[in-house]
Amino acid sequence: MAQTANNDDINVKRDCVLSSLSFYLNEDMDTLVKEYVDIGSREAEADISEMTMGIYTVRMQGDGPGDGRFADVGVVLEGVEVLHNLQSISHACVMLYGLIYAHNLSYPKSLKHTFEVFQKILMELDSTKLSPKVQALQVKLLK
Repeated sequence: MAQTANNDDINVKRDCVLSSLSFYLNEDMDTLVKEYVDIGSREAEADISEMTMGIYTVRMQGDGPGDGRFADVGVVLEGVEVLHNLQSISHACVMLYGLIYAHNLSYPKSLKHTFEVFQKILMELDSTKLSPKVQALQVKLLK
């Protein structure tokens, strides 16, 4: 997060907000976003084919974390790369949320509160029934 103070790229700041949200909700964003240095490796391709639902990022060697530069960002559903060449992790999260909503899929259990915030606070869909964690966050945001 300290790296974002020197970076004016809005996508880096959005990615930081997403990481902070999952941290606040005691959820591990690493279960959703997998980072790779070189997509050409067989290990990365095998990991992607085994993903049920997630986002992958590819950095070129020499690019550091927090600089907002990716060679590729994509969305994976059921081991199939459904979207690629997205601009940022936050954009990929929005696209993944849209795919989940359009296909009526269940949220990943490890990030159920994060996706509940997307749905009920940000999108204001079914916002009358909130889990205690999400309700506490909403109260803090409204202060």
